[in-house]
Amino acid sequence: MIKRLVAATAVAALALTACSGGTGAGTAGGSGGGEPVKKIKLVAAEYSKDNTAAFWDKFASAYKAKTGIDLDVQVVSWDDIDQQSSTMIQNNAAPDILNLNAYASYAKDSLLYSSDEVLSDSVKSDLLPNFVQSGTYQGKMYGMPDLSSARALFYNTDLFAKAGIAGPPKTWDEFTADAQKITALGNGTVGYAMPLGPEEAQAEFSIWMFNNGGNWKTDDKWTINSPQNVDTLTFLKTLSVNDKVTQNNPGKTNRTDGAFPLFQSGKAGMVVGFSPLAATLDKDAKVKYATAPMPTKSGGAPATYGVTDYLMAFKKPGNQDAVKAFYDLYYSPDQVNTFIKAEGFLPVTESGVKQFSSDPKLKTYLDTLTGAKLTPTDDPNWDRVKLAVQQNIGAAVAPNGDPKAVLDKLQAQAESGG
Repeated sequence: MIKRLVAATAVAALALTACSGGTGAGTAGGSGGGEPVKKIKLVAAEYSKDNTAAFWDKFASAYKAKTGIDLDVQVVSWDDIDQQSSTMIQNNAAPDILNLNAYASYAKDSLLYSSDEVLSDSVKSDLLPNFVQSGTYQGKMYGMPDLSSARALFYNTDLFAKAGIAGPPKTWDEFTADAQKITALGNGTVGYAMPLGPEEAQAEFSIWMFNNGGNWKTDDKWTINSPQNVDTLTFLKTLSVNDKVTQNNPGKTNRTDGAFPLFQSGKAGMVVGFSPLAATLDKDAKVKYATAPMPTKSGGAPATYGVTDYLMAFKKPGNQDAVKAFYDLYYSPDQVNTFIKAEGFLPVTESGVKQFSSDPKLKTYLDTLTGAKLTPTDDPNWDRVKLAVQQNIGAAVAPNGDPKAVLDKLQAQAESGG
């Protein structure tokens, strides 16, 4: 997720409508055959009020000039896009292109074009391999990445200097020691702002999990309650309950309205963030900060958590060539990289990484982007599992929380498929 799913009903609706087959895809015979269309529709998520609609309006004009085909653009807020898009599909009115953070349930029911059907070889070869993998279901790519995000450790350089800390931590032991020194400064300052609330708990847990050798799935089997993951969640609980270096109630704290504002106010020494947070900090110019790779438990090579959203294409009569032309234009560097830069995110192509590498503020992210680990969006059940994680994992870091019991329950839910 660049942006989270907002309700259990939306997740259920996605699965239900995908199983219903209601998109008009069946009439296309799975080939997009029929008379060539003169108009296609894009339903796009709104990343920002200032940039998203403006970009797609210009893109539609360029697409029309290049192809002679009209592009009907509908930009929808992230709060509404899950419900609106699922309703469209249920009513047999799917868009030709849908920008969303979940695709696998639609791919499972053969509603989408694969990359082999609509992406040129030059585009496919330019996409970053880890994002190709995240968009691949049963050996074929259906989720075409539109932009990406990667996380890094943000630290307040003024607070580090006051606490006598020379640089960012590289191990979990160093992280704990640094957080304790910053908390000891007093005046309401905490060492680490931890968001394990329901907004995006899976992201916070992922980045710590990955840096302890854990994962959500291994060899296509759920490993949510692996020893490494229990160890990771126990460590996070210890930071809050025993070491007392976090804000109160981290299990109920969200990222955007809790952890980030705490760091932006200068009251947190460290937080896991991404490039849009850097843009806000630079604009406010109130907090001096730097970024670094995440600390690992053992001090080995750090991993980062990556996210991408997708531009998926629904099979409809006569739209295959128009869809292919859409992708050809979008993935041209002057389009995709312009969009990504305006929205403050990261590239999804090899050529984009080279272009963005000239920006020193993006170095920490770009250095790890090609190796960023992602959540298992290629599993049709991931959205259901993610929702359970968001709703339940925060309880593990409460004073009476039981990390192993919480992860055991999530493991059982994932394996049940229900």
